[in-house]
Amino acid sequence: MSSVPLKIGAAAPDFTAPTDGGGSVRLKDLRGKQVVLYFYPKDNTPGCTTESCDFRDAHAKFEAKDAVILGVSPDSVKSHDKFKQKFELPFALISDEDHKIAEAYGVWQEKSMYGRKYMGIQRSTFVIDEKGKIAAIYDKVKVNGHVADVLNKV
Repeated sequence: MSSVPLKIGAAAPDFTAPTDGGGSVRLKDLRGKQVVLYFYPKDNTPGCTTESCDFRDAHAKFEAKDAVILGVSPDSVKSHDKFKQKFELPFALISDEDHKIAEAYGVWQEKSMYGRKYMGIQRSTFVIDEKGKIAAIYDKVKVNGHVADVLNKV
């Protein structure tokens, strides 16, 4: 678990991770562009689907601002392939099955549902600037209106 929460202006933790379609992404390779890194709990669940489709619908506007969108969840690449195809998502989905990226960003947290405690993703979004520094942090994201807020920040 990240003992020190990330702060605006801090270097974004670098990572290399598998993506849908058998690809791979390395954060450092995206320097020179803004990166919208959004963490979501699970493919094909209502809030995550809405959030992903909102990013999909605004994708051209993010591209126009030279921003790359990356979705991150603990789902497998195979799950991401199906989710991406079903909703025609035009950006990469990162498989973080060992939740190392989520831990590095401090979003792998204890959650509670129906009195049962478990570890999972706290829905969060990070905007990373062209130099690899954190420009904005959205934690405990409420899906409605979130993508518009992020687009205004980029």
